[in-house]
Amino acid sequence: MSGELKAAYENDPAAKSYFEIILCYPGVHALLIHRISHKLYEWNFPAVVPRLISHVGRFLTGIEIHPGAKIGNEVFIDHGMGVVIGETAEVGDKVVIFQGAVLGGTGRKKGSKRHPTVGSFVTVGAGSILLGPITVGDNVKIGAGAVVLKDIPPDSTAVGVPARIVRHKGQKVADLEHGRIDDPMQAKLHEIDARIRAVEKKSGIVRGPEEEAGKDAE
Repeated sequence: MSGELKAAYENDPAAKSYFEIILCYPGVHALLIHRISHKLYEWNFPAVVPRLISHVGRFLTGIEIHPGAKIGNEVFIDHGMGVVIGETAEVGDKVVIFQGAVLGGTGRKKGSKRHPTVGSFVTVGAGSILLGPITVGDNVKIGAGAVVLKDIPPDSTAVGVPARIVRHKGQKVADLEHGRIDDPMQAKLHEIDARIRAVEKKSGIVRGPEEEAGKDAE
């Protein structure tokens, strides 16, 4: 419990005291409840017991952590509403997870590794989604709203849908500004327009000035 308190106090500038954290931080409450349910899960209690405890935690905090998930020390879930951490997920030490983040699974084979493994000193941005048995290395930052479907090497920053690495070991790989990341929908529309133009050219169709002006204004 002390690790969760320390993590909350160090990572949230709004935290004024440990007493406030104990009373008012659902991320801390969720992790404490998970410690109990996970221990019962490891002790092979009837599955319904740890699941019921985790369900109570979800009801109280809005944070869903499966009893089977392995979570390291000094992890901080900030705000937390909507956070989901699946059964075979693994989270390292000193990880910060923001609201709405999902460590989700792929596949339906029981007993298989279906969820992400997240290293230590990782920041998982608000609304980001990590899917499948991928590995996120140490010292990684995942931007808000990113969808991570592949492994992320250590010391990297990843943003976008699907996520791409924009910084690695302090070196800029691509533009980090979210507003300047390529819009996949816009790119697809340009591709469709190019195909239409090719068909029109083969068919001998000529666009009028108004149509060309509309295209140039995009």
